[in-house]
Amino acid sequence: MKQYILECCVDSVESALAAAEGGADRLELCASLVIGGTSPSLALFEQIRKFCSTPVRVLLRPRFGDFLYTRHEFEVIKREVELFREAGADGVVIGCLKENGKLHMEYMRELIGRAGDMKVTLHRAFDVCADPAETYRQAGELGIDTILTSGQEDNCLKGMPLIKQLCELQKETKGPKIMAGAGVTPEVIRQFLDQTDVSCYHLSAKKVLDSDMIYRKEGVPMGLPGMSEFSIYRTDAKVVAEAAAVLQAV
Repeated sequence: MKQYILECCVDSVESALAAAEGGADRLELCASLVIGGTSPSLALFEQIRKFCSTPVRVLLRPRFGDFLYTRHEFEVIKREVELFREAGADGVVIGCLKENGKLHMEYMRELIGRAGDMKVTLHRAFDVCADPAETYRQAGELGIDTILTSGQEDNCLKGMPLIKQLCELQKETKGPKIMAGAGVTPEVIRQFLDQTDVSCYHLSAKKVLDSDMIYRKEGVPMGLPGMSEFSIYRTDAKVVAEAAAVLQAV
């Protein structure tokens, strides 16, 4: 019987608990999910661990933007790998590219060496690499467990043709598992199950909550202009449960 994995991306204790309640098999923990995710704090990981036993892979990304890292940024990622390994994370989610869009093998080998027994996911740096087939094979050489991908498109439905090709590569090489992400919903999972061999799915199941703040000073953005400071993004346990039910029914 084929084993399916439902991973939920979370950036708060509340979202982690909701994902676990909904039946997620694994969490990807990050900070600032609204900008694609950055490295979370160790304190956030520790707080989730107090209340949630679901396996956690930690996204390590020092900043918003591309995946071409300076030496200082790389040193930060290296130390984070060590810290989260020592804290008991089940895995890390990493990715470093060179200027030419190729996987930075030297950096990746060093990070994977420091990961020890932790599993490793290559994150969506894969979706902006120059040659996905070559990068897939290199990820296999590195011993990477999973590749999170939208098929090099802004959502995984548009990227399904490439994802299908990657699934064929997975069969041929017995390389890293392909995990579909970006725009994943229960209905999208149904379509993938009908048309592909993908067995791993990554979703955030976000819902937007209105802040409990009564006094609201408008017109003073703390981050990206146009984003409300009084909108809070949380995982919806019901959406996770629906997605889990789709996979369990297979």
